[in-house]
Amino acid sequence: MARVIAADKCVACGSCIGECPVEAIKEGDVYTIDADACIDCGACEATCPNEAITEA
Repeated sequence: MARVIAADKCVACGSCIGECPVEAIKEGDVYTIDADACIDCGACEATCPNEAITEA
């Protein structure tokens, strides 16, 4: 299972981008996670200050 980013909580702060070891997070007005690339390690979830990232 991959992680997902809740659009209503994401403020595109960038905290999660550098934590992803497989570069599955894509920048934008709201960040997104490529489910095919995500290895479900949880590193991004742990660094999100808004708790916007959860398991799908």
